Amino acid sequence: MNSLLRTSMAIAMIAGSLLLVAQDKLLTPEDATYMNRELYPVSVSQLQWIGQTNDYAYAKDNSIYKVGAKSGTETLLLDIDMVNHSMNKSNYDSLKRLPRLKFYSDDACRFKSKNNYFVYNYKVNELHWINRVPDSADNTNFEKDTRFIAYTVDNNLFIAIDGNIRQVTFDNDKEIVNGQSVHRSEFGIHKGIFWSPNSKNLAFYRKDETMVTNYPLVDIKSRIAQIENTKYPMAGMTSHQVKLGVYNLETGKTVFMKTGEPADQYLTSVTWGPDSEYIFIGLLNREQNHLKLNKYDASNGEFVANVLEEQHPKYVEPENPLYFLPDRKDHFIWQSEQDGWNHLYLYNTKGELIKQLTKGNWVVTDLLGDYGDNKIWFRGTKDSPLENNIYYVDIGSDKINRISPNHGRHSAYISSSGKYIIDIYSNTGISREYLLLNNKGKKIRVIKEDNQPLADYKLGEMTIFTLKSNAGDDLYCRLIKPIDFDSTKKYPVIIYVYGGPHAQLITDSWLGGAGLFLNYLAEQGYVIFTLDNRGSANRGRDFEQSIHRNLGLHEVEDQMVGVEYLKSLSYVDSVRIGVDGWSYGGFLTISLMLDNPGVFKVGVAGGPVIDWKYYEVMYGERYMDTPEENSEGYKNSNLVNKVDALDGKLLIIHGTKDPTVVWQNSLQFLKHAIDKDKDIDYFVYPGHGHNMRGKNRVHLYKKITSFFNDYLK
Repeated sequence: MNSLLRTSMAIAMIAGSLLLVAQDKLLTPEDATYMNRELYPVSVSQLQWIGQTNDYAYAKDNSIYKVGAKSGTETLLLDIDMVNHSMNKSNYDSLKRLPRLKFYSDDACRFKSKNNYFVYNYKVNELHWINRVPDSADNTNFEKDTRFIAYTVDNNLFIAIDGNIRQVTFDNDKEIVNGQSVHRSEFGIHKGIFWSPNSKNLAFYRKDETMVTNYPLVDIKSRIAQIENTKYPMAGMTSHQVKLGVYNLETGKTVFMKTGEPADQYLTSVTWGPDSEYIFIGLLNREQNHLKLNKYDASNGEFVANVLEEQHPKYVEPENPLYFLPDRKDHFIWQSEQDGWNHLYLYNTKGELIKQLTKGNWVVTDLLGDYGDNKIWFRGTKDSPLENNIYYVDIGSDKINRISPNHGRHSAYISSSGKYIIDIYSNTGISREYLLLNNKGKKIRVIKEDNQPLADYKLGEMTIFTLKSNAGDDLYCRLIKPIDFDSTKKYPVIIYVYGGPHAQLITDSWLGGAGLFLNYLAEQGYVIFTLDNRGSANRGRDFEQSIHRNLGLHEVEDQMVGVEYLKSLSYVDSVRIGVDGWSYGGFLTISLMLDNPGVFKVGVAGGPVIDWKYYEVMYGERYMDTPEENSEGYKNSNLVNKVDALDGKLLIIHGTKDPTVVWQNSLQFLKHAIDKDKDIDYFVYPGHGHNMRGKNRVHLYKKITSFFNDYLK
């Protein structure tokens, strides 16, 4: 950890300790689920830049205000009465509250009311109806000029054109799905519809699941329980097949890109070329170790050229589309881990590498875009793995400039001119704050100050530090002491764990990333400890890929480094150590208990993976290969094989309709535990998926807390 971060955290913790004098409130389980809205960090409603201007807008009291970035002058832009006047004049019902507005030009915004879409010109106070979709519409996607709306109903794709409905696909078989995300969103894919830049073509995913085994989920609401089948291809089993179609609005015809065999390959990184003539698709093989980025003719689906390829003995993980430079339309930016860290690479469409734009032992987390002046904006961990700062790189000089002035985790809204940045950030001392910066990183004004929502609450002291793994890696840790901490006492410990890929628990953000529930547990008299082991996010390819084919091995080894550290603390009761985790964390919770009998007195595992052969194909095969290819790895990570070693109190929690970690996982473990005469506490949430929401989450937190209080405290 760099010295600046250590100093900043120390200052934040000293300030926090001084506030303890005035703090007397205690958190409740309801607080831990944020049911008390006073505990939310500040927010600015509908904050956005207005078109191509250097003015930003925000909402307050059913009104929208405009603020000049340079001057700070604030004026009323529009309010609900103005909009309703235009609505009524056009014979539409009045709005009860100001809708979500999108300022897509300098003088107009778009909004939705009762499935109708409108453009409101606030300069001349004119309202124009532009389109509508049916109540059943889902996955709505606008083309750039807002004239057309693509959407899905059930498994088919439609386009609304001036309120008229045009059906694009006509698949009666519900197991063929059009226009929706595919591959269980495992490759950064979160949509299935892609408008061409000229709005004349619509690309879409077509997913054929007819060959995938049905997996039964049970709905108990009816007197005779009903089976709800879902498609859940497990590791090593037959997976779905995906095509990419292109529908031409002028001809009304669809052509499919000729992506070839094998049919169960993954189609990723779908990107239209700027001229709308070509479309780029990343073809990733089922083994996920060989990526081909190909170019296709959108008019006939013919393969044009292979642009680039990436291979790795373990896996390649494409998660981003191409980003074409606005002023050099034959140049694009590609994100890749080819040097071991996720970085930006500039290519031309011939596949020639122009240059690597960013490099070093840190990762680019988001590409923000090109806002002129030869600058590419991004977020990344250049200054610390715990932070996520705003930067730009100069294409000509390769110089990287940090813009966000304060340590912490940042997001950014950049004006179209690139002159101004709205910086939204938090850190260990700031819950959330909004700043306006210029493009040199100089603070122009505070848009919204931090409200310190926990200022009146007692909180335990939080520290962030590193330990060394047995392999020599820095492992980031977070420790929260109980409130009214007394160094002469012995305290029980709860280790909160996740530990899987694509997640980072310890960050330089509000509460160190811990959230309110862990602070609530600290309030109950526990030391709360968390460690990001090998396999977790934002530490580079090798750090993550060390777990490949052996899930649960290095993760447990690293977590035990944390356990040994805890045992060295004079105030830790080494015979009262508990562990808690959900999903991958549930898998690690049980793994820790079974691999280290006698160390953990109590464990709570929610939605746990028990046997990776029951997990879905995309994620499961990336990290474990197939059960046939890696029989030893599957055997070693199968927790059923270790039931005999269970020592201590274990509570397993599962939602009966979990579509992510299917219920069969924990039921298998429970059956084998009973057969081995092992005492397991088991609790289900009927009808719930992979986690609990709303008031049932309060129930979950109470359940977890009472279990630890009964058996660990």
